[in-house]
Amino acid sequence: MPTPEVSKHIPPRSEWWFRQIRDRVAKRYIRKHCHALLLAKTSAILPSDDAPILVVMNHPSWWDPLIALSLSEQLAGYAIFGVMDEQMLNKYAILKKAGIFGIDPNSVRGAAHFLRTGVAILSQPKHSLWVTAQGQFADVRKRPLELRSGVGHLAARMTHGWVLPVAMEIGYWNERTPECFARFGSAIPVEVLQTNRDEVMPKIEAALTNTLDELAKDVISRDASRFTVLVQGRVGIGGVYDLWRKWKAKLTGQKVELGHTSEERS
Repeated sequence: MPTPEVSKHIPPRSEWWFRQIRDRVAKRYIRKHCHALLLAKTSAILPSDDAPILVVMNHPSWWDPLIALSLSEQLAGYAIFGVMDEQMLNKYAILKKAGIFGIDPNSVRGAAHFLRTGVAILSQPKHSLWVTAQGQFADVRKRPLELRSGVGHLAARMTHGWVLPVAMEIGYWNERTPECFARFGSAIPVEVLQTNRDEVMPKIEAALTNTLDELAKDVISRDASRFTVLVQGRVGIGGVYDLWRKWKAKLTGQKVELGHTSEERS
């Protein structure tokens, strides 16, 4: 159990409420508006020692929080926390009970609040903090990534645990709706990062860059067998056209394939 001093800096979080947001908001929205959320099978094995995890992500799109919430299910048993611009969080206030806290990303006060809260969260076992480290939307092909220094300062203050790079990408394959792609990179022990404080940020940025590059190879292949489906969305064109195809299949006794392609996904 955290001490009272630490507890006062950990954001309020209801596990029940978090799951409602993850399952009834994030996943449902992806199902409705995307073809699928796909996790690369080349993803690294996730840490299994219950140590705290700082998850460092790129920031390609508006979809990132929904993707991150859905991906967080892969860290079974972990209390998930996240950070947002405080102005945006005020617009989506339902997230406040789900372990999301707000900061002013452009002020000294905001930086101090991020570090203080992050250190408190990551001092506890089976706690994770998810951060879009670029701080603003950026194309997945942008190099260098130019991560904000806050993640490096936070990693340097962790006493033990892991930094986990996670790459995200949105793209179109064969359907009218987009695919959401993700890949977990190899987790870095914070002890390795802290052998040279000047190398903390370069090592984190290099790890996330490599994770993005490896994900891009799988995305470019357009090979669905390289991915595992985490959330399956809608297929087909929709409207009158799909309704006609369903009725036609029913009348002829044939199976209807609403998707543009009929490849099996695992």
